[in-house]
Amino acid sequence: MSVQFGRWNYDSAHPAPGYLEKASQLLAPYGPDGEGRYSDAGVDIIYRAFHTTKESRRERQPHAAASGAVITLDGRLDNREELIRQLRGDLSLESTDVAIVAAAYEKWSTNCFAKLLGDWALAIWDPRDQALILAKDFVGTRHLYYAIEKDQVTWSSILDPLVLLAGKSFALEEEYIAGWLGSFPATHLTPYVGIQAVPPSSFVRVSGGKQTVQKYWDFDPGKRIRYHTDAEYEEHFRTVFAESVRRRLRSDKPVLAELSGGMDSSSIVCMADKLIAAGCAETPRLDTVSYYDDREPNWNERPYFSLVEEKRRRTGCHIDMAAEDAFHFQCETGRFVATPASVSRPSKAHKEFTASLASGGNRVILSGIGGDEVTGGVPTPIPELADLLAKARFLTLARQLKLWALDKRKPWFYLLFETVRRFLPRGPARISADTETPWLRDRFARRNRIALRGYETKLKLLGPLPSLQENIGALHKLRRQLGCCALQCGPPCEKRYPYLDRDLLEFAYVIPREQMVRPRQRRSLMRRALTGIVPNGILARKRKAFVFRAHISSIPLEWISSAGMRQRMVSSSIEVVEQERFSDVLQQARSGQNVKIVALMRTLALEFWLRAIAARKIPVEYSSRTGLSAKPATELAD
Repeated sequence: MSVQFGRWNYDSAHPAPGYLEKASQLLAPYGPDGEGRYSDAGVDIIYRAFHTTKESRRERQPHAAASGAVITLDGRLDNREELIRQLRGDLSLESTDVAIVAAAYEKWSTNCFAKLLGDWALAIWDPRDQALILAKDFVGTRHLYYAIEKDQVTWSSILDPLVLLAGKSFALEEEYIAGWLGSFPATHLTPYVGIQAVPPSSFVRVSGGKQTVQKYWDFDPGKRIRYHTDAEYEEHFRTVFAESVRRRLRSDKPVLAELSGGMDSSSIVCMADKLIAAGCAETPRLDTVSYYDDREPNWNERPYFSLVEEKRRRTGCHIDMAAEDAFHFQCETGRFVATPASVSRPSKAHKEFTASLASGGNRVILSGIGGDEVTGGVPTPIPELADLLAKARFLTLARQLKLWALDKRKPWFYLLFETVRRFLPRGPARISADTETPWLRDRFARRNRIALRGYETKLKLLGPLPSLQENIGALHKLRRQLGCCALQCGPPCEKRYPYLDRDLLEFAYVIPREQMVRPRQRRSLMRRALTGIVPNGILARKRKAFVFRAHISSIPLEWISSAGMRQRMVSSSIEVVEQERFSDVLQQARSGQNVKIVALMRTLALEFWLRAIAARKIPVEYSSRTGLSAKPATELAD
């Protein structure tokens, strides 16, 4: 993905000498294919390109529209042909994506954003209105941050220039830290007070020193798709899924797909092979990369991804995770670590992955993120039962309660209770014990219980169907997850997510829930629709288990010492983590007891991030405004 940066001084003043060059240097590793600039009347814009399609190689950004609006686009349009037909004018099939966006903005203004399908983030400087507009696609697959001050606004695809070149200190955002420890932070947050992210499916307008945030698109709660037979649903699913994969195969270089052996990644690879064989895809070749660990009996993926490799008659890159140390974190000397997700682990696997990218000439990676949430990978009957309850279909509800009770081996009244409870407000339980992080300070946990609980909301009886509410809730979590993902620059690559296609989600969210998941038929529709495309051994596979017993034994012994923790844990010094509780959990993990491994690793990543900020004298402080102790980072480094 390409990167963009800009600064608008309201008084038309020029930036300080060397400011733009420093910003360009920070952007360069992410955009190695050249730079474009725009400068006029206090507005300075930098665009660093990373080309993945033949059209992008003809782009010249920043792009000037006929009206004088200046546009930078980091992204890929999936409905190019449809937009070209609607816009006509000087556009053709050879037009670049940014030229199409410019024509759409000229015709429809900000109403154009709802019409742009694909993965994108854009910035528009409109001199006619003296306004800056920042927007993201409906999922938020691309990063775009901004900081507004009394005399200027600055925006960027990465946080580095916004923090390092601001010439001031930033307080850390407590809610972001809580969200990281819970279930990912809200999409508009960054770790730094005063720097925000453009929310998905929204645009930010800055004019006259004032900011407005407006949502431009959302799912239609009244939309329904109803067919007479299962076969019609299966055909529709195959069509939208194939189109989603085809859109993400748009690349003038070979595409690399993550192949884990699960149903999500295997379906992407098999459908991509089918499209390439039929001549329906632009990419010249599809490569795969797979990870395995023979130490883990519950994570033995090789038999499964081998089934896909046998079907496609090609062996991909295999990376052995057995030598990896999950609890060993480090930060590259001199590199800014913008977020806890940016904390790296010294990894032999990453080196092998990098070598695979280089040898294959890959710039695009297909990821199966979202497959579980979209296609019914989590076999819960609650959304279906909640729909029946909301529609007062009590006879059908009673029948389905009996079927699901047999499937789950639980009393039917227990399932009914769980369904009704989703409509009720959650009680004020002690949050530190109610989450996966019992080692948090109680006051920190109480202040941030909403973020720690993943921004859960109760279902509503009136309005959208409960199943749609549940689906949108799961999508919000995916949006928060993508918002936390660190942008890779060594080497740069662009991730694409076939399960997060808007047309696919609109279909999956408005069909009857019983098509997606049935008693004893997890991912029912997906399995039925992809029979003959995906190997039967994959379709019949039970849900993957993730048990990291081998990694637990790699917890460094020095982390167990309470005395050592007292001296080293910055997260305890700022009253986020209770060190004795955390030490106890680490001891439990090393002794073989069951612990929340993901929460444990996130807490360690937070600790190493705070250490990196403190040690490198990054201009942040721990502000009492957010509830954290008011200490500068340099003091905690001593």
